[in-house]
Amino acid sequence: MDLFLLVVLAALWGASFLFIRVASPMLGPALLVDCRVLIAALSLVLYALVLRQRVQLLARWKSYLVLGAINAAIPFCLISIAELRLSAALAAILNATTPMFTAVVARIWMGDALSVKKVCGLVLGIFGVLVAVGSDFSVHATSPVFWAGCSLLAALAYAFGGVYSARKFVGVSPLDLAIGQQLAAGIWLFPFIFFHHIQTPLSASVVYSVLALAVLSTALGYLIYFRLMQRVGPVKTMSVTFLVPVFGLVWGAAFLHEQLSLRLLIALGIILCSVALVANTRFRRRKREAQVSSPSA
Repeated sequence: MDLFLLVVLAALWGASFLFIRVASPMLGPALLVDCRVLIAALSLVLYALVLRQRVQLLARWKSYLVLGAINAAIPFCLISIAELRLSAALAAILNATTPMFTAVVARIWMGDALSVKKVCGLVLGIFGVLVAVGSDFSVHATSPVFWAGCSLLAALAYAFGGVYSARKFVGVSPLDLAIGQQLAAGIWLFPFIFFHHIQTPLSASVVYSVLALAVLSTALGYLIYFRLMQRVGPVKTMSVTFLVPVFGLVWGAAFLHEQLSLRLLIALGIILCSVALVANTRFRRRKREAQVSSPSA
């Protein structure tokens, strides 16, 4: 069951880059993200009412404000800004660097050791990013580096968010975490929604993308994510990183007709290898160990 949820989560988060690519140019990053998190929060509150599950947020409201900023509002907006120019596939690939940044944040914040293997993974990841961006490394408003930098900053924010949630929300229910994070992000972003004026009527594809992004990729996605964090732990949940960019490439090619260039595929392979090194992933295990640690059916 946990393995199935992991694949579903990867598909939902991979699809988020598709939905953002469709809706962000029309709505603008701030309005899109605020709609995303508020609709997601409303969906989760209705879900809690149906289950008759009490939601407890007030006791940790300050922590939720921090989590909502660094794990939702900031990275969601940065990705939405990046996808004003970047393809969904490239944005998904760059987002796969999150574990690399997590290793660095954990080293600085929690004192986790950076082994030689992890350092090699970080160096390899940097090389993968350079391959993904291409040969134009000049930094200006029309350069790929500028937009790719937004995606990388989003990955850095996710790294801080992951470490922060692991330290501050031990024992908190997945539903409370998901609702609290989205509501807090909505509060942070609400003042910014008035800076973007929609010039033309919204198309059906934009409306459907916003709803799918909010309900499926965000509400359902984070509910699954926080549940997996508690059931199988952060190490196994991190393996979703290997699948999200793959789904990002597939959805982008299938629905946006994005070209799967050899350069992007090579960059994806390099970055995923770097993630495997940083996360200390073992692809070969003894039979007994695999039976003990495998997800439940």
